[in-house]
Amino acid sequence: MERPNFFTLKNGDKAKLPFTEKEYQTRLKKLRNVMNNNNLDMIILSSMHNIAYYTGFIYCSFGRPYGCVITEKKILTISANIDSSQPWRRSHCDNVIYTDWKKDNFLKAIVSIIGRKDPPKNIGIEEDHLTLEMMSKFKSIFTFSAFKDVSKYLMNLRMIKSEEEIEIIKNGARIADLGAEEIVKHIKPGESELEIAIHGRDKMEREIAKTYPNAEYMDTWVWFQSGINTDGAHNPKTSRKLKTGDILSLNTFPMISGYYTALERTLFLETIDDVSLKAWEANVKVHKRGLELIKPGAKCSEICIELNELFSELGYFQYRTFGYGHSFGVLSHFYGRESGLELREDIETILEKNMVISMEPMIMIPENKPGAGGYREHDILVINENGAENITKFPFGPENNIINN
Repeated sequence: MERPNFFTLKNGDKAKLPFTEKEYQTRLKKLRNVMNNNNLDMIILSSMHNIAYYTGFIYCSFGRPYGCVITEKKILTISANIDSSQPWRRSHCDNVIYTDWKKDNFLKAIVSIIGRKDPPKNIGIEEDHLTLEMMSKFKSIFTFSAFKDVSKYLMNLRMIKSEEEIEIIKNGARIADLGAEEIVKHIKPGESELEIAIHGRDKMEREIAKTYPNAEYMDTWVWFQSGINTDGAHNPKTSRKLKTGDILSLNTFPMISGYYTALERTLFLETIDDVSLKAWEANVKVHKRGLELIKPGAKCSEICIELNELFSELGYFQYRTFGYGHSFGVLSHFYGRESGLELREDIETILEKNMVISMEPMIMIPENKPGAGGYREHDILVINENGAENITKFPFGPENNIINN
């Protein structure tokens, strides 16, 4: 029995995507400008974030390759047969499905799109999202082609948000606030990190569904940490039960069609000692100053230098852990990162209108010292012509977040 290596299937109707067709065409036009400026005949996208950004489709790899081929006239996603026609329904473009009963049908599907008669001379790829194995296979089928990394060009395009993107990010920030409000209602001694987190996650997912009834719902999550578990910003929740006097870290992360937003707050349960209060107030002071520094024309590295000096004056610089903030958009904890827009000492990017960035200072005092724990506040700001709009509304600081339910 002969079965196809790849095929097309339009099963059902196209779904309503998070952005308009005009938005996707504008993104595609800018991508093709990158192609023209770099003398590229085609680009093969492989990352979840760029495929989502340019097509609307967010793939679930499960060990299988996925891609998107863009030429001057074509754009098609390439997906595995296990997903059937969902990738076609959830993208604004066409789709080719490859089967897995013969080796390397994914590559054969790519060749089918561009043909064999006139192979591309120059191909754009994402070096930061290609395995060595797949790169080797690309070279084996495109033997006369040269490859050029386009990941940085595409990152720079994604760093400037459209009005449609900013709208979805603002809704995400609003929903993160709602999740945090729900979490606070359930904070009390004896409750576990896990159970408290579930309340916040469920609240956010239901609000996302209410706001975007035609969307797919995936990947919204909460990290609610207590005690020593607050020492890392990305520590998973556990079944630890809360105790009076605990330092707490509340982190809500609604995901809307691949767009990530976040709210992070330090809290204490019922009471706080003087040493912990002093550390918390120091981090809040840096946070407030950081919010003032985010505006058009500011340089990422210079913001860091000033905040480092303030931490040093307050006596906590040695406890600082990571960068002061990062870009928002199509990213999550398992794909995507606009590393060119982060508040770190080695980033020279100048902030400009329609960039979206967080302010999130954190200090961590080790367990064997007074005031032990991780202290972190996190707000999201949209940069405009004259300053920045803080779209995070949940309150921060000791006057608001010593919880007594």
